[in-house]
Formats: sequence, C-alpha cells, structure tokens
Amino acid sequence: MNVSPKKSWEGSIGGGMVSIASSFVFAHFFPIMSVAEWAGLALVVVVFGTWGDLTESLLKRQLHIKDSGSILPGHGGMLDRFDSALMAIPPAVVYLYALTWI
Repeated sequence: MNVSPKKSWEGSIGGGMVSIASSFVFAHFFPIMSVAEWAGLALVVVVFGTWGDLTESLLKRQLHIKDSGSILPGHGGMLDRFDSALMAIPPAVVYLYALTWI
C-alpha cells in the first residue's frame, strides 16, 4: 500500500538538508546551543515531522477520506496543518531535556 504517493525521497532529503542548514544559521544567531546540538534538534524534527505527516496520510487513506476537514478547502483539512508538529514536538522536547543531562 502506498502511504502517500505524492511524497518523494528527494523532497524528504531536500527538506532535511534545508533544516540542518537552517540549524547552522540558528547556531550562529542563537548561541545557546552548539552547532551539533542545533543540528541534532533539526534531525529530530525532520524525522518525527515526516513520520507524523506519513502517519496522518496513512490514516486518511485507510478511512478513504481526502480531507480531514473543510475549514481550509483544498489543503487537506486542519489536521494536515498540524500533523508534523503533533509528532515532532514531543521528541524535540525530550531531546532538549536530554541535553540538560549531558
């Protein structure tokens, strides 16, 4: 079963590269964490954000629905706006908390 046929490995890898590159910029302007810690946070968000998006796509596909709501027509519904964040925020918080243990 295709979870989300319109998503590509290239898009995921490209998004990850942009996120990690952005983490270097954040490390420069916000030196509260090292470059490696910022890059680690970017990696956590990319992995779990992608997982959240694919999980939500699989759920909609199994329920045979195109949109999860009608507030934003043509955008997949409100759940599509937050699916990545719902899955990425908890691991990001755990990652940041784990940095305090080191």
